[in-house]
Amino acid sequence: MIAIKNGKFFLKDELVTNHIVLIKEGKIIDVQGNQTPEGCQEIDAEGAYITPGFIDLQIYGSGGNLFSAYPSVETLRQMDADLISKGTTGFLACVATNTPEVVHDSIIAAKEYRDEAKAFLGLHLEGPYLNAKRKGAHVEEYICKASLDEVKRLMEHADGTVKMMTVAAELQDDEVINYLLDQGVVLSLGHSDATFEEATKAYDKGVASTTHLFNAMPSIHHRSPNLPVAVFSHPTAMASIIADGSHVDFEMVKMSYRLMKDRLFLITDAVTACSIGPYQHQLSGEKFITPEGTLSGSNITLLQAVQNCVSQCDISLAAALKLASLNPAKLMGLDNKIGNLEAGCKADLLFLTGALELSKVFKDGHEQGKA
Repeated sequence: MIAIKNGKFFLKDELVTNHIVLIKEGKIIDVQGNQTPEGCQEIDAEGAYITPGFIDLQIYGSGGNLFSAYPSVETLRQMDADLISKGTTGFLACVATNTPEVVHDSIIAAKEYRDEAKAFLGLHLEGPYLNAKRKGAHVEEYICKASLDEVKRLMEHADGTVKMMTVAAELQDDEVINYLLDQGVVLSLGHSDATFEEATKAYDKGVASTTHLFNAMPSIHHRSPNLPVAVFSHPTAMASIIADGSHVDFEMVKMSYRLMKDRLFLITDAVTACSIGPYQHQLSGEKFITPEGTLSGSNITLLQAVQNCVSQCDISLAAALKLASLNPAKLMGLDNKIGNLEAGCKADLLFLTGALELSKVFKDGHEQGKA
């Protein structure tokens, strides 16, 4: 059994400094007072903040190849290792609107890798069932309306690896939305031109989230509230947001958190440099753009997004950490397993310094970088 002592962490938003985290067989078994049980291996956190590992539900690549350009087990293994080293201990590999062959190969890679996976949780298909009017950096040639038969074939092939899909729900038939929900896929409204009424209807129907709030959707207008106001106003709908200052101004991140609180969560939407295939990304300053100059994916980590929330958006540290851990875990129905410091959850833990720099990563109770 492992006992982590002298750490600081948040329990129900209250900073706790006199508790010990007990770990056994890769899981948290208790969080208790400051007396270490006999026979435990002690780890001294030396005053560091202890937080659950971060969860990124939308990322295209990390540490090398872009997944959709190289949809293979090797790319997923590369993403796993690199993301864990940066504090992201759970992620969905995202595939943007693409050819059927790329989607097929991505699913094959996910199925082959899932038994070996460490941080990899499955796939997020961002498309192809989007609204071309709000395509953003997506390739319009591949955007289409879903048919029930096609979606059934996709889900059969996926065999449970597709965990999340971004769709323009206003263009899809009810039978498609209902089928995907019945399959346990988390649906997110995005790359959508939905009106306030259409978006609200989608959320009421079971579409649980919203993809990269403000990006690839209509803007708020005082005579046309549109999709953003629909998610602000809905009692349960969640939304992801890219807190990099490029995709969304920090003042808008600040406003969104004030309105949504725990219905908001962070994603990176991060890509890697790529010069092949339909999605080519070039680093321009602090952001990635397409060869045509369109803003594409981000160039931040979830830890940097948390730091931005605290330093730029007047969001408390306790809240910012939840935006990157507990909130996305709740959306996926995994908060009894990850993103939490409660007994029974995986011991995926980060140690952060007072300056919010990463000092240690634990995955399944094992400190990374050590045998």
